[in-house]
Amino acid sequence: MNYQQTLDFLYSKLPMFTRVGASAFKKDLTNTIILCEALNNPQDKFKSIHVAGTNGKGSTSHMLAAVLQAQGYKTGLYTSPHLKDFRERIRINGKMMGKTEVVSFVKEQQQLIIKTEPSFFEVTVAMAFDHFAKHQVDVAVIEVGLGGRLDSTNIITPQISVITNISLDHMNMLGNTLAEIAGEKAGIIKKNIPVVIGETQTQSAPVFINKAKEEHAPIIFADAVLKAQDFKIRNTKLSLSVYQNGKIKYKNMQSDLTGVYQHKNILTVLETLAVLNEKTDIKTDQEAIYKGLSQVKKQTGLQGRWQTLGKNPLVICDTGHNEAGISEVIKNINQTPYQNLHIVFGMVNDKDISKVLSLMPKNAVYYFCKPDLERGLAADKLQEQAATFNLKGNSYPSVAEAKHHAIQSADPNDLVFIGGSTFVVAEAI
Repeated sequence: MNYQQTLDFLYSKLPMFTRVGASAFKKDLTNTIILCEALNNPQDKFKSIHVAGTNGKGSTSHMLAAVLQAQGYKTGLYTSPHLKDFRERIRINGKMMGKTEVVSFVKEQQQLIIKTEPSFFEVTVAMAFDHFAKHQVDVAVIEVGLGGRLDSTNIITPQISVITNISLDHMNMLGNTLAEIAGEKAGIIKKNIPVVIGETQTQSAPVFINKAKEEHAPIIFADAVLKAQDFKIRNTKLSLSVYQNGKIKYKNMQSDLTGVYQHKNILTVLETLAVLNEKTDIKTDQEAIYKGLSQVKKQTGLQGRWQTLGKNPLVICDTGHNEAGISEVIKNINQTPYQNLHIVFGMVNDKDISKVLSLMPKNAVYYFCKPDLERGLAADKLQEQAATFNLKGNSYPSVAEAKHHAIQSADPNDLVFIGGSTFVVAEAI
């Protein structure tokens, strides 16, 4: 098989969550263990950092990788889903896994894959671990796919576990309350391994504290230790200062991820690095921290986080897609100067969209669309449900057409926002 045929095999033969939803989520680690044992357990051959959370885990993972790269570590990065290219999921020092390497892995493991019948995600996790081991990375940042306890990535024993935050998402698989969802995320907390929690939340904090106590894992809440202040966005950078115990620790820190919500992720990253410095031999200095955080997109290739796609009119996309994520997106919209607001919007059909729609601005013209996958919610159905929340606009057969009409309709001083789903953003980019 060539590269495209290899991807076709992976996409068509294996259950893929992004395509079919919950039916692709395997609720145990058996297949991952079988695959990795056949590969001689590559996950045990490199140091790792494990990152879970409802929102922010992708940005946090990329930030950590960027800082570690800036420090000179050969750094693996495993994330999901990808936006444009499958190989975005598996990178070393920002460079995607080679096409020939993807083909070779699948060719060598094809009989085992056919026999085991794993999910798409289980295969990509094994592929990533094998790639990082073969290339002898110093450390790999591993982002959880879904949940934590039963996620395929949860066969690693990391140097540190990180949980960004908890909000209501994937309730059909993870639970209907914040405490239940937190219980699933807490599954990445390992015996004697330190854990950093990004945000202190009333319902989830006791869950994490109890689990850490059970595992004798040192636990720290980043937002209880560090405070971010003095936010400014200028010259395509977010600027802020970070304080600890009332004293400035990082002055005028710059990030090329300009969403104001990123300050939460930055605090999580800074505290994670502090704990690594204290408890492991993964050390980073201030120079690497400043450099890495200012060049996350350049160092790692991250896309889709409050990303500018065009100017005059200003066109911005963001992958926030649940209640908490959309809340942060709307804060950003409210802080962006514009004359009129145009929103290109699409969602998937297995989410409770009413809470998201209730948050969306009513003073906007909407361009409803369906992302091009089986789980995509039909544009006319989205338009119909949006109308009950007084959100008005037309529906379009594709993301591309909705984006085109929005930009054509907008004046130079208007804002065109594109979002609602990671898959809408992928097509827009």
